[in-house]
Amino acid sequence: MGGIDGLDLGTFGIYTFDFEHQPAAQLRESIQELEEQGWQAVWIPEVGGREALTHAGFLLSATERMHVINGIARIWSRGARSTYGASLLLADAYPHRHVLGLGFGGESRPGVKPVAAVIEYLDELDALAPSNPAPRAPMHRVLAAYGPRMLELARERSAGAHTYHVNVAHTAQAREILGSEAFLGVEHAVLFESDPATARAVAREHLHGYLSTPYNVAKFRRLGYAEEEIANGGSDRLVDDLVFWGDLDTIAERLNGHVAAGADHVGVQVIGVEPGRSAMQYWRRLGEALLSRGGSA
Repeated sequence: MGGIDGLDLGTFGIYTFDFEHQPAAQLRESIQELEEQGWQAVWIPEVGGREALTHAGFLLSATERMHVINGIARIWSRGARSTYGASLLLADAYPHRHVLGLGFGGESRPGVKPVAAVIEYLDELDALAPSNPAPRAPMHRVLAAYGPRMLELARERSAGAHTYHVNVAHTAQAREILGSEAFLGVEHAVLFESDPATARAVAREHLHGYLSTPYNVAKFRRLGYAEEEIANGGSDRLVDDLVFWGDLDTIAERLNGHVAAGADHVGVQVIGVEPGRSAMQYWRRLGEALLSRGGSA
């Protein structure tokens, strides 16, 4: 399967919104403990106010080996020139440890076509020439992609694709479109809860916003879910496909389904943790299961 030249992210990594809600001192402690546990990659979104590239730079500065991937930096949050300059500095300061994940973002923008907007941004980005010292290592880039056209763009204009809230079947489809050489990083949500009713209630709360926005609804329809499965909080089938819940062994087995389907790397998002609280206890348990079984290889 594919990969990103010069990087070893491991088979499993951490995807988290938690860092949006932690003060800098706690952020530093959290990322350093994850590195000590053996995790090799952390994925951070850009939704809660923290700017994507400075956030990545802070996490890189606090660690020695950890890879930090923007999942994603939104193209609307900064111009291509600013993105280029920041990424160039991170590539020089932390060789082969930062990955710029770029994407359209989930906000509705009437009249704007996501693929065309991303192409325009990439064209501007790639036309820039460095006015700063050349970095010690190249910049690494992946694209948020779900549909066939965006996956093709990720294959052609970046190291590969980052997918979010998809099922295992989509991972197999994405691998087919990307081919064998491009990188495929898949996010998946997990919940440490074995009672079906409780687990699905928490999962539906997490998925609520995604089940009511046009781009995500279109994505779920492409994944084969009927309109009635997406409406009213989502069917049990959809919820169970998008949030892996249960005990540690069950969660680990289901996460490995993405690897078997063609994922190079799976970013694991623990849900059910209140904002401001840490998922560290669950990251420790996941590390024991996933990393000790070869997940860091």
